[in-house]
Amino acid sequence: MAFTAQVRIPATYMRGGTSKGVFFRLDDLPQRCQIPGEARDRLFQRVIGSPDPYGKHTDGMGGATSSTSKCVILSKSTRPDHDVDYLYGQVAIDSAFVDWSGNCGNLSTAAGAFAIHAGLVDPVIRNGICTVRIWQANIGKTIIAHVPVTDGKVQETGDFELDGVTFPAAEIVLEFVDPADDGEESGALFPTGNLVDELEVPASLVPGGKLKATLINSGIPIIFVNAAEIGYNGTELQGAINSDPHALARFEALRTIGAMRMGLISDPAEALKRQHTPKIAFVAHPVEHTVSSGKMIRAQDVDLLVRALSMGKLHHAMMGTAAVAIATAAAIPGTLVNQAAGGVTRQSVRFGHPSGTLRVGAEVVQENGQWNVTRAIMSRTARVLMEGWVRVPGDSF
Repeated sequence: MAFTAQVRIPATYMRGGTSKGVFFRLDDLPQRCQIPGEARDRLFQRVIGSPDPYGKHTDGMGGATSSTSKCVILSKSTRPDHDVDYLYGQVAIDSAFVDWSGNCGNLSTAAGAFAIHAGLVDPVIRNGICTVRIWQANIGKTIIAHVPVTDGKVQETGDFELDGVTFPAAEIVLEFVDPADDGEESGALFPTGNLVDELEVPASLVPGGKLKATLINSGIPIIFVNAAEIGYNGTELQGAINSDPHALARFEALRTIGAMRMGLISDPAEALKRQHTPKIAFVAHPVEHTVSSGKMIRAQDVDLLVRALSMGKLHHAMMGTAAVAIATAAAIPGTLVNQAAGGVTRQSVRFGHPSGTLRVGAEVVQENGQWNVTRAIMSRTARVLMEGWVRVPGDSF
């Protein structure tokens, strides 16, 4: 019996922030995968090693977590005032689909660096900061990456430390320009028009059947709830949530209810095919606690505590796009995030997450009674882990 040989495709394996992914130039993909559709989805699933009923990604490049089951496509941009188009696919681990509904803020850092590595952007200076203007094609937004270069190449080593990443590296500053939803309807930043909504939920999920939530779309759609209202204190690490099937099912049920209220889905069943967005997170006032590295975080070290779930599991640190939403909500008086951070007016916030802390800023304005966010800024790091070719069976896509 004859079997189809493997094909090899140029690829680069990169870390960006607290995530990892397989990066491709659009022109390097097989012809039928250069356009959206089933072939591209099947290719990325096979590259990552999904769907994997064992949940290990042994036969692929994925790491069996939401932070490491990602693929990215970059190409030269045809849009005015942009250098590259960046498309991101979140590959499900144990089911056969790729979610294209949102962005990965962490890999946005690597997108800027990869644009230079791959020759899609030619640094105009040999030493200093190269500005890469990125069109985030999933959500139709501009991201500006300020990438350090030395001798005309990306500088990857440095002394900037990022909680959730073991080793220091060179700092890359990201600007998310106008990160809120562009919808023309009233309350695009807040899909319901409210800073705080009261969700009707089954009493089996939340005693009393009511749950306060801030529903916001900045960087990524996200549902913020108070930790205390769902029985947590905001210091939880991954094991406390991810080892509890009942807790995970409860969070998914609450996420589905929030997605319905935000208008992102019209039927609860649609949540199964929209696992990447919206996210759900819980917030709390600062308290002293120990994070996953063993480091002690004092209450005065942070403004609030945030724990967020991604693809149905508690994230080990914080998604970059969720950090944009945290900064935005923290800057707007009255949101649950702002209240957890002390209820004061602020342009930046340092929050605690399971791996440590992160500082992020946002510029917000209020016009005609409506809030909008003009810019969010954060620092991350990125580096190439491996480059060459990824191989997949020729009949897998």
